[in-house]
Amino acid sequence: MLSALPAAAAVPVLAGCSAGGSGSAPSDAGGSGGGASEGASGAQESTATPVPPAAERHAALLDALSPAQLAGQLVWIGVPAGTRPDHASFEETGCGGLFLLGRWESAEDVRSVLDDARATAAAAVGIAPLASVDQEGGQVRVLRGDAAEKTASAADLGAEGPEAVRAAYATIGADLADLGFAMALAPVADVVDPELGRDNAPVGKVERGFGTDPEAVGACVEAAVTGLAEHRVAAVVKHFPGLGRIRENTDFSADGITDDSTHPEDPALATFTRGVDAGAVGVMLASATYPAIDPDSPAMFSRAVVTDLLRGRLGFAGLAMTDDIGAAAAVSDVPVGERATRFLKAGGDVVLTADPSLGPELAAAIADWAAASPANAERVRESVARLLDVKAGQDLLP
Repeated sequence: MLSALPAAAAVPVLAGCSAGGSGSAPSDAGGSGGGASEGASGAQESTATPVPPAAERHAALLDALSPAQLAGQLVWIGVPAGTRPDHASFEETGCGGLFLLGRWESAEDVRSVLDDARATAAAAVGIAPLASVDQEGGQVRVLRGDAAEKTASAADLGAEGPEAVRAAYATIGADLADLGFAMALAPVADVVDPELGRDNAPVGKVERGFGTDPEAVGACVEAAVTGLAEHRVAAVVKHFPGLGRIRENTDFSADGITDDSTHPEDPALATFTRGVDAGAVGVMLASATYPAIDPDSPAMFSRAVVTDLLRGRLGFAGLAMTDDIGAAAAVSDVPVGERATRFLKAGGDVVLTADPSLGPELAAAIADWAAASPANAERVRESVARLLDVKAGQDLLP
């Protein structure tokens, strides 16, 4: 679970993602809208031109990127308050995205960091990084001071209803768009177990959830995505398949983060579907374990969760993202490089690290994994293509 970190007192330089040596992302198999004509049999025959897979739409750009640059697109680094990314690490590979952490209270500082990162990465590979931030309202607001207007917590907004949620997220979207962000790492789609309430450390304790009823939460998630879209800010629903039944916080604990209840046909999963149907381009995977789905692996490393459930049963064709894999205690026992490659093997796309110094190691691991087989290389291209779809929707491609 991405969470706000304390602001840094100094301004150290951070390592980035060197590999060394609006609206929902289109489905790879989807079709465009359009008119239809009725044939002799009475069936509707589409007259629309089929939309090619993402890898075909972006083939020229994918071919222009080196293996190291492709890997760099799939690693997004955190930028703690009071720091700046290390531009040297962008110069050769570029960086797919970045997200701010901690408490940023100056709009001028935010714009300066984003402008510098965009210019450096774009000069390196011709593709700007996608800037995102964890701005949910209430206690979870990275942007404060004159950088963003204060908005209520999800718990308070959920009690008021979807229209209050839409209005608050429209405010968030306006602030983010004004600063230069293309994406919000929000809203939270987790349904809090009413028996846990504030004992649910990741969500309930800090009032990040819209409520305890899946139908009501789903309506609020839909409203949040709609509010962000009013200002062309992309939404990411999180933390699939849900942290509402977890006692411990995955950022700070490797124990107590098992959900024995959530199963593939769980009604609580509908909140994520509502968000995606409303236009969310991304789904963030949890680092908790769900034995009723996969007893052997945390969700983000589980093919049963990412490919079979999220992409298969729920039909999600957009950008699948990790929760933090850099500083989170929940993945601390997994070797750094494997955190990226296991996610790709599971069917995921983009990895996020709140520890920016791990960026180069993560990207190098992806590049090495891609070089190991043509199938792996194609898997990386597929994920980069999904990211390019999102960037195209935000006018971030050349």
